[in-house]
Amino acid sequence: MRFVDLIEKKAEGGALSEQEIRAMVTGFVDGEIPDYQMSAMLMAILQRGMTSEETAALTLAMMHSGDVVDLSDLPGVKLDKHSTGGVGDTTTLVVAPLVAACGGTVAKMSGRGLGHTGGTLDKLESIPGCCIEQSMESFRRIVRENGVAVIGQTGNLVPADKKMYALRDVTATVRSIPLIASSIMSKKLASGSDAIVLDVKAGTGAFMQTPEPARELAQLMVNIGALVGRRVAAVITDMNQPLGMAVGNALEVREAVELLSGKLPPSDPLYEVCMLLGEQMLCMGGLAADEADARRQLMAAVDSGAGLKKLQRMVALLGGDSSYLTVGRMDELCAVREQLDVPAPADGFVTAMNAEHIGTAAQMLGAGRARKEDAIDPAVGLVMRVRCGSAVKRGDPLCTLYVNDGRYVDEARALLTESIVISPQRGTPTPMVYDIIRSARA
Repeated sequence: MRFVDLIEKKAEGGALSEQEIRAMVTGFVDGEIPDYQMSAMLMAILQRGMTSEETAALTLAMMHSGDVVDLSDLPGVKLDKHSTGGVGDTTTLVVAPLVAACGGTVAKMSGRGLGHTGGTLDKLESIPGCCIEQSMESFRRIVRENGVAVIGQTGNLVPADKKMYALRDVTATVRSIPLIASSIMSKKLASGSDAIVLDVKAGTGAFMQTPEPARELAQLMVNIGALVGRRVAAVITDMNQPLGMAVGNALEVREAVELLSGKLPPSDPLYEVCMLLGEQMLCMGGLAADEADARRQLMAAVDSGAGLKKLQRMVALLGGDSSYLTVGRMDELCAVREQLDVPAPADGFVTAMNAEHIGTAAQMLGAGRARKEDAIDPAVGLVMRVRCGSAVKRGDPLCTLYVNDGRYVDEARALLTESIVISPQRGTPTPMVYDIIRSARA
């Protein structure tokens, strides 16, 4: 069948077979299917959707378009987590070492930040000497020695996704839920883990603005995992305000160190989401009898400092200077030319935030990149001083900017002031967690 016939089939609402999807992905990666035809197919998928079976077939075809990592020689159930992207989302640097401290095997390949969302690799690279580009042999060795390693993705991991995403970005097809699910899951499955916990964000700082599409995406990814024999769970969490108080790179590492050092209360949203993700990982790995048992283990790893030691050891094995990973020394990596407060313009209560704009303000200061090739300043960013529900007086600091290059300070300050809504009456609180979705195997 000609590819134009497959485009017409999907445009008319038909379901593509596994063989047709495999031929489509292979032909596109090999250059036999031109961009204009694939663009038409992507638009047809956006408009007509895909079944769970089609999306699973697309995921597997994309997964096998390049290298597939084999971690079978590592002990235990290999665990991974993935966030769909957010602001102040420092969970990997907390959850991965805590799960390892509880006996888990966490082998994670991560990505860089782009736009208003932060990347785990950029955060790790704010630590002097830390090298996230590692060979697979080194990756396995670090996981075997320490129980946890976070590195950059290999160059030939899911090349189909790289080519397809480049087209989606310029053809207004990014928002297709089947295409989002196959993009995320193909990379996670190719990375070799047995069980995956997904943190699916919903809110102003996330791609999915409301819980309903976030739940649809989460359920689809869990279904894909079940269809291909992987254990997957999805936690749908709020991103209507930054998850942590810090938004930056070294600033977020400092907050992770504070949490692992027992300096953040259990009521803190970052603490709570990290615990929830860790619970799912331990349960799927067979390392806890239930979620209550998992929570006890994770809290004990915080209290004893075992989680922090795992993070310090991982950084050292990646070539980094782990002596910075203490509450006192992290301040050295966050030193900037000046710190500037953004004052509250009125008395009242913080009733809403635009998390995306808060992330954009940090990006304007140099903490993020608009393009993949942009350089970032690891020390800069911002620290929130309020959360939704906080009472403020006129002039109270809403957040503190960490600034080295002041070119866009005025614009960032104005954006932040607009992004934090202050009202006379206290608003209705938004839940931190909307839902947890598990497959039968999870």
